[in-house]
Amino acid sequence: MIFVLFAIALVLAAVVGYRAVHAGDKAPAVGSAAPDFTLNSQENKPVSLHDFKGKWVVLYFYPKDFTSGCTVEAHNFQRDQAQYDAGNAVVVGVSMQDPDSHQKFCTKEGLSFKLLADTDSHVSSAYDSVMNFGVAKLSARHTFLIDPNGIVQKLYTDVKPEKHSEAVLAALNELQKTAAPR
Repeated sequence: MIFVLFAIALVLAAVVGYRAVHAGDKAPAVGSAAPDFTLNSQENKPVSLHDFKGKWVVLYFYPKDFTSGCTVEAHNFQRDQAQYDAGNAVVVGVSMQDPDSHQKFCTKEGLSFKLLADTDSHVSSAYDSVMNFGVAKLSARHTFLIDPNGIVQKLYTDVKPEKHSEAVLAALNELQKTAAPR
């Protein structure tokens, strides 16, 4: 009897955990317009998605500054920054920490791209990228590749921080080839 109750509890925990981490049906779909927003950056200055019109945008949501997976992911985006620049793309990170936390993270880790503070979780919610742990909310590790016209071209909800930047660059290159005039 105890084994059955334990098994049921395990299954329920797995379902709740899966739903907390994975995007649902509310995430902007490929082919749809990316929701515009304005958030403060690590410099405490407002940054809007529409500021990047005419550029590709790698909009990545991440749980928390100074954590191992988030640091690896950010380092890899920074490592590949020249390739993003060459592809007319900007990298923009979003999490629920405040601009001060982002500034310290950028300084400590040598990051030059924008990190935006979604302290009220409105933008993470608009992109269906929220992990809700009851008393705590964090941005889920999701990425949206947005074209120069503001249309979502690729969505990543199963992100592996170690290889993510490489996967995004490969998709960016492929999308740019297919979009190029023939």
